[in-house]
Amino acid sequence: MNKVLTFLFILTGLAALAQDTLPRPVVDSVYREDQFYLGVTYNVPLNLPSEVSTRGLTGGIHFGFLRDMPINKQRNIAIAVGLGIALDQYGQNLFIGESLKDESIFKILDEDVDYSRNRFNTSIIEVPIEFRWRTSTPEKYAFWRVYPGFRIGYAFWYKSTFKQPGNNVNQTKIPEFNPLRLTATLSAGFSNFNLFAAYGINPFFDKAKTVDGEPFEFRSLKLGIIFFIL
Repeated sequence: MNKVLTFLFILTGLAALAQDTLPRPVVDSVYREDQFYLGVTYNVPLNLPSEVSTRGLTGGIHFGFLRDMPINKQRNIAIAVGLGIALDQYGQNLFIGESLKDESIFKILDEDVDYSRNRFNTSIIEVPIEFRWRTSTPEKYAFWRVYPGFRIGYAFWYKSTFKQPGNNVNQTKIPEFNPLRLTATLSAGFSNFNLFAAYGINPFFDKAKTVDGEPFEFRSLKLGIIFFIL
């Protein structure tokens, strides 16, 4: 019996010694949420003439990287600045073309016009800026987040495409188009899955009018999901 007690005492001592000597996990007390992001959206055209409606594929994808900069001791409040790309497409019945005098034509296509495609596409380089609130800790990687933000972008490419039997129109020069894009954004959710919304503050075209003389300010509302990847 004494030998058993002695053996158990030795084992207990060795276990305690091993616990003290084994390396402990290091907690990163100055962690950041530096992240790549990838989002997919459904694009809703806004402020178009009442006769304009969506038709065909209308959506977009955006991706990039954000640098996280915590501003409080708990590091659950931060500012983030990054760089990204947004690729968007708007399918609708507003034709964008050019007259023989090199003047832009904005015409609403009625049901009598036979066409297979009428789209407006943009490719935009963006600088996203976010104010970040989250429930994260150094040990907690799945957390709630609310990230309101703002994006400053420049459309380095755009194109209006119209196709019908025997006639294709590709418009890549629209004087009214404003390449400077200003967007308000909001991301909110839990862990990697988050809802995303973006509202275009300024219209795509300055002082645009339809052939009937009706002014419009084509903006967009993007609704979708966004994934943040550490």
